[in-house]
Amino acid sequence: MSARPSVVVLDYGSGNVHSAVKALELAGADVVLTGDRKAAQAADGLVVPGVGAFDAVIGALRSSHGDEVIDRRLAGGRPVLGICVGMQVMFERGLERGSEADGLGEWPGAVTELDAPVLPHMGWNTVSPDAGSVLFDGLADERFYFVHSYAAQQWTLEVMPPFPEPRLTWATHGVPFLAAVENGPLSATQFHPEKSGDAGIRLLSNWLGTL
Repeated sequence: MSARPSVVVLDYGSGNVHSAVKALELAGADVVLTGDRKAAQAADGLVVPGVGAFDAVIGALRSSHGDEVIDRRLAGGRPVLGICVGMQVMFERGLERGSEADGLGEWPGAVTELDAPVLPHMGWNTVSPDAGSVLFDGLADERFYFVHSYAAQQWTLEVMPPFPEPRLTWATHGVPFLAAVENGPLSATQFHPEKSGDAGIRLLSNWLGTL
């Protein structure tokens, strides 16, 4: 039997992340919740959670040097998974309540408010995975749990060979938005897999299988 992959859930002060730790353990990982940079670099996988406002999350990441940890891992081809606002901050900027904040810039584009009759978008929703998705292998008809008012609504990154095409998964609430992205070592979900029941556990298990 192979050893369980080691995963660090990055602790930089973003809300209650213990449900993410528990879900990853159920999915088959040995998990540590820590802000320690050496541990975050050494782990097989790094999970970046995010709850609340874009500017608050990016500020907390930068003040704890979490941005440097993420950048170094990705530069070395080391897997990172962003969740909710942890996905949003991977983009260039966030526009929220009239203010604009710079993101990590791993992907071009902005995170903007959904044009929907009811916000926040809260509850279960279907998604439309890319045919080549690894995260959603065996999960094409499942529902996942969302809590957000903002999202990336366009994808503008052009990837040239030999790099593989990003796998984009979309959902709709008023307008289409990116529900998940798989782009080399960087994957992210706008929904909360740790709050998505068995389907979320299976998705996290699929991600662990890539480590």
